[in-house]
Amino acid sequence: MTESLLPLRDRVPVPENSSLPTGPEGIHWRTLTADDAEVITELAERISVRDHPTWSETLDEMQEELSHSWVDPARDGLLAIDADGTAVAWGLVVAPPDPESLVRVILFGGVAAERRGRGIGRELLAWQHTRARQKLAESDLTMPAWVLTYAADLAPEHGRLAQRLGFEPARYFTTLEADLAGAASPTPTPEGVSVVPFDSSLSEAVREAKNAAFADHWGSQPASREGWESMQGLPSFRADLSRVALADDEVVGFVITEINEDDWERGGSRSGYIGLVGTVRDWRGRGLASALLTEVMQAYRDAGLESAALDVDTENPTGALGVYTRLGFEPTARDVSYRIAY
Repeated sequence: MTESLLPLRDRVPVPENSSLPTGPEGIHWRTLTADDAEVITELAERISVRDHPTWSETLDEMQEELSHSWVDPARDGLLAIDADGTAVAWGLVVAPPDPESLVRVILFGGVAAERRGRGIGRELLAWQHTRARQKLAESDLTMPAWVLTYAADLAPEHGRLAQRLGFEPARYFTTLEADLAGAASPTPTPEGVSVVPFDSSLSEAVREAKNAAFADHWGSQPASREGWESMQGLPSFRADLSRVALADDEVVGFVITEINEDDWERGGSRSGYIGLVGTVRDWRGRGLASALLTEVMQAYRDAGLESAALDVDTENPTGALGVYTRLGFEPTARDVSYRIAY
């Protein structure tokens, strides 16, 4: 976007009423605290039954999200409790730090599967959008800004609700899975490149490579050092099953792996999740991503894993979808990104 923009505080409307929701009947709303991670994790499990049955967020992930320096649970979070004292919905409004070209505010959370269709989600999303606009209106930045929420195809009710509140479908993200018993043969590594397991000594160089590799991806902004390091502190992060490609001493590609054993029963197999795949621009089109992925898939097999999963933007400009399908990954689910732009 090349046109000159006013500062966000001068172009984002902020509703006068920013109080907590008051309905529907029988529901009490309160703000979140950092101590609510366990409650939210249990609630996320009940949400996943409808939205994404093969996985759910872990307690460690919830604690990490609430502890980031750019998140204030008391201002940015909401919890709905019914007359029996049971949490039935939660929401968090997150503005990732250090934007370079786009200010994003992302709306997380949801309503327990068994409590949908009663107006709780409408109240939650409306409050989140109000809070998102407040955050944007606190900024002097002159960049474009998006408020984003995500909905699974398995649960189209959230997408319908988002559209009624003014969000528009903007992008589609497909979950792909590969049966490692039938995975592709190893792909040769490009000449001049060595592949090594992820090591903490390479962490900052991999972060910089990630930011460079994703610079032309839809909606992507640089990963902050704090967020990058906290991701590595999660028990699910597996350095031994992640790989880094080096040309001399330069990081030119990477695959980052996560494993949550609690998801194995949900998904029906011992699975690994490929959270990030990246190749810096000058090394694209040489088979590097395929070489990294086949090495990671072999490492998965050696570790006794049975399947691999990842998510891809179906319009990714690097042609990633084709790379993954050629390696045996097949689509199993889809999420839609809904957006309001300012």
